[in-house]
Formats: sequence, C-alpha cells, structure tokens
Amino acid sequence: MKQTDTPVVLVVDDTPGIREALERILEKEGFSVLTASDGEEAVKLLQQHDVALVLTDLKMPGIDGAELLKIAKTIAPEIEVVLITGHGTVDVAVEVMKEGAFDFIQKPFNKMTVVKIVKKAIEKRALVLENKNLHERLKDIQETDQVIGKSPAMRKVMELVEQVAPSTATVLITGESGVGKEVIARALHMMSPRRDKKFIKVSCAALPETLLEAELFGYERGAFTGAVSRREGRFELAHGGTLFLDEVGDINPAVQVKLLRVLQSGEFERLGGGTTFVADVRLIAATNASLKKLVEKKLFREDLYYRLNVINITIPPLRERREDIPLLANHFLRMYATKNNKNISGIAKDAMDILMRYLWPGNVRELENTIERAVVLSRGSIISPVDLPDDLRQAVSDLHEIAIGHRTISIPIGKMPLRDIERIVMEETLRQSKGNKYIASKILGISTRTLYRRIDSLSASDDTDADELAEDSSSE
Repeated sequence: MKQTDTPVVLVVDDTPGIREALERILEKEGFSVLTASDGEEAVKLLQQHDVALVLTDLKMPGIDGAELLKIAKTIAPEIEVVLITGHGTVDVAVEVMKEGAFDFIQKPFNKMTVVKIVKKAIEKRALVLENKNLHERLKDIQETDQVIGKSPAMRKVMELVEQVAPSTATVLITGESGVGKEVIARALHMMSPRRDKKFIKVSCAALPETLLEAELFGYERGAFTGAVSRREGRFELAHGGTLFLDEVGDINPAVQVKLLRVLQSGEFERLGGGTTFVADVRLIAATNASLKKLVEKKLFREDLYYRLNVINITIPPLRERREDIPLLANHFLRMYATKNNKNISGIAKDAMDILMRYLWPGNVRELENTIERAVVLSRGSIISPVDLPDDLRQAVSDLHEIAIGHRTISIPIGKMPLRDIERIVMEETLRQSKGNKYIASKILGISTRTLYRRIDSLSASDDTDADELAEDSSSE
C-alpha cells in the first residue's frame, strides 16, 4: 500500500462532471486526489493506496456507497467516508451514517461545504490515528522491561500518563521510594512527540549542592577549581527531549531560583559564562517528599512548586496494589533467570503467598532485589520459600490480618507503633469509601466527629515528628 504525507482523498462517482469538479476543488486545497467511476474500481484503489477519506456517491450501479463504506472500513477501520446524496436519498444517507459514515453532502453542493466537511473528516482521522499510536506505545512499554502493572490503581495512573504525554506540560511525579517514578517518567517520554530525542536523568539527591548547579546548567573553563574545560549541562544535553529531575525536593535554594527562571523563560547561563542559552526541554520532576510541606517550612520556593506541579501523577505504593505483585515478580524472575543463565520456570505457590502478604516498604525496587537474590541462590527449577530472605519470611510470620470492609490488610503487630497502625487502618478505610468520611466512620464503627478528631490528631503528630527530625538534623 502506497503511503504519502499528504492526505489522500478518493472521489467515487459515476458522473464524470461531478468527479472532475470535486477533484479540482480538493486539489486546490492541497489534497492528493484519486478518482474512481464505480465501486469496483474504488476497491482496487483502496487496496493500493493509503486513503484517508472516501468521498462517494450513495447511489451507483454495482457496489453502491453503503456497501463501499463497509468494504473501506474492513480494509482500514480509520478511513473516513463522506456520502454524496441526491434529494431523494437523504434519509438513506442518515441511516448509512449509523454504520460509520462521517457525514453526507447533498447535491447540488458548493465548494465551501465540500471543503469544510472534508477537512473535519481528515482532522477526525488524524486524532483517531494519534490515539491508536498512543495505545500501541503504551502496550509496548508494558510488554518490555518497563513492566508497570495492571491493577485498577495503576490503570488509572497509565490512563493519566496517556492523556498527559502528548502535551508540553511540566509533570510532578510523587510517591514513596521504589514505586517506579522513573519508569513513569520514561513512559511519559516514550509516549510523547519527543520520544526520538534524549531522555536525560538527574538524581538531585545524589549530587552535592556545589555540583548540582554545574551539572544542570554546565560551566565554562575556569568557572571554579577543577573546571579545566567547558562542559555542557543537562539542560543543553536534553534540548528537544525530556529532562527528568529525580528527588527534586533536595535542590538547594540557589539552584531553585535558576530552575524557576528556566521554567518561566526557557533561558539560562553556564557557570562562569555570560552567554544566554535557550532550552527546549520537557521537564518531569519526581519526589518522595511532600513539596507542599517543604513550602510551608520555607525550604522550597512556593512559585517553583506551582511551576513544577502543573500535572501531578501520584504512584501508589506496592502494598496498595497487591494485584501487581505476581506480574512484577514473574517479570523479574524471567529477566534475572536469563541474565544469570538459570533454568527457573516459576515461583511456588507458598513462596508467592509470602510475597503477596509482605508489606514491601521498599516497594517495587525491594521486590526486584528480592527476586534477583532468589534467582541467584535457588538450586531448583522454581523459587521456593527457602530461597526468600529470612527477615522477609519472619516479617510475614509476624503479620496479623485485619478485616476492613471487603478487604483484609496485614499489619506487623508488636513491631509497629499504635499510631502507625491506626493511620494504616484509617487510610485503607477512607480509600474504600473513596474519601467519604461518613461512610468511613460507619465501617470503623465510630462517629464522624471522632473520625475527624483522629485524622487531625494523626496529622498533628506527623508535623511534630517532622519538626523534631529537622531540629535533630540541624543540631548535628
């Protein structure tokens, strides 16, 4: 099938004068036009060319417009079809539209009507194709090493990723350590128009404050001791692509100011230089800290927070999407069995039961490390409980199951403060009630007033703990 960047319109009509008139109109509008005098000829052209739109007479001998519609949709479902009707066939055309025709044009027609309807049909097809491409890229991401998960919680995350990826909006990815924030960032890049350009990652927590600025913006020779030559920064390297700032909450105030400027104007200078550069970069940031609380404590600029938090994607921890554990565990098993040349075919049921009950404080990263260890140490053809770490099996044996609504959660009684247990129970209950505190109070068997009081108490204790931690750190 021949393909072209210019949309191809196939005009089908058994009246030569109408065919020629439509051909002239559409070619003047920049379309590539094919013509056919009957349905049989039109089918041959559809099989040979990448046709975007069929503009066909409804009443023709042999294959008429209604039948041609069905054939065209069979050959390529994304093809749009517009019908040309006479005075006596409008009702028929309306019925045919129910079968998938985009619209109809009534004879005698004028140029403006034809052009308007054809352009709308072509635009619709372009949107359908783009959506199809997004779905295919999402499928590719989920079927490669970047396994994400198929739980309802992760499906919602990926639906948001699919919606946001084509835009240029800055995205802030939040979630606990190890949940897969970088995987989501890469998915955003791979599903965006920038997918053929670079994806550059900067771990803000891993770099000393003095080096982070130089790493992001680059430097000129002699800018500081050790700068023996000029170096491009990550913004320059990511030009045209995506820059991923991991643990953005650890950026110091001086760099925050420069980062804000880039987000506002796209401009920056290298350290020690006076030349202004422009960065065409899609910025994605991630953090496991609450930037909002850092803003309240004057540790993070409020204006920068709002610039980063245009679109927020929150990734739930693994304990809240246990349906993904078997999928992820088996994926890591296949990956590390291949890397280590081990003939391991699966995970025993009792071993999987342990994996399912464990709380995974380290999330997906901890699960991956656990499976890699099990693969390396296993002597059999399947992973058994003895292949799992002793402390993991002990932690599971210490768990006590609590029924909340229609779900059961596991809590390590005796090894977790009562306040943390209470928080977990309340979070799970509010999740089941979709945030409805009245329903949550009924599930817990307490009054709504008591629930509000306990939530306020837990929030206050969180702030106190954070303040005490900050004081301890400053006094060291």
